[in-house]
Amino acid sequence: MQKCAVGGCFPSTALPIEHGIIQQGSIPVRARGDGSTVDLPERYNRNIAALSEAECRQLAGKQVIVLGCGGLGGLVIESLARVGAGHLRVVDADVFEESNLNRQVLCTESVLGREKALVAAERVMAVNSTVSAEPIVGFLTEANAATLVEGADCVVDCLDNLQARFWAAHACQEAGIPIVYGAIAGWFGQVCTVYPGDHSFATVYGAIEGESAHKELGNLPFTAYTTAAIQAAEAVKVLLGRQGQLRNRLLMIDLLDGSFDEIELH
Repeated sequence: MQKCAVGGCFPSTALPIEHGIIQQGSIPVRARGDGSTVDLPERYNRNIAALSEAECRQLAGKQVIVLGCGGLGGLVIESLARVGAGHLRVVDADVFEESNLNRQVLCTESVLGREKALVAAERVMAVNSTVSAEPIVGFLTEANAATLVEGADCVVDCLDNLQARFWAAHACQEAGIPIVYGAIAGWFGQVCTVYPGDHSFATVYGAIEGESAHKELGNLPFTAYTTAAIQAAEAVKVLLGRQGQLRNRLLMIDLLDGSFDEIELH
């Protein structure tokens, strides 16, 4: 099975981590005279009834770590901010380049040369002021992986470096945190949700010395958006304990022939 790689660049050379400003926010819950609570803000009206009001409030108390703010990560961050995941830590050491304009939703001509994590946090704040955005400008390394995922209810892997994927996945296994894996290359994507102890971990990640397929097949915008949307949906299901998660099964996306296939992982 061919291994793919995700949007967002994580070279192997480590740089110091810089913590950005955290914007705090929450969904207000105010009591009425009869003891019930006020309605959710109007911004969440279209979440109902796909999500209940209780689930919207539950999301507001959850923390998601998104590793990579590029092709996959940008849209995952945007989706989670809009649906109301309350606390987002967004991690990337890279800056936006002209080659990112073809697919990375956070990349515009005006932000070329700027740090992806900082732009991502600004986007979160512009989209949803009830969400906390914590940008971390730095590479994920073996040494800092455990610190970066600390406190997460769910981690979303939007990396493009297989070694960094292993470090992130291992840190999540050790910390007992579910991780939603995603990768793209050309017209193809794949998504899987891995919980601590799942045997699917080694099956999904393969060999640590493997190469990212996007270098050979390229990256297309609709492949990134499709794959990232599924990752965001998986993260919400993890946060809410919803059924139907892609656990122990790998979703294979082929937009060239319009097919979605699953591989059972053991």
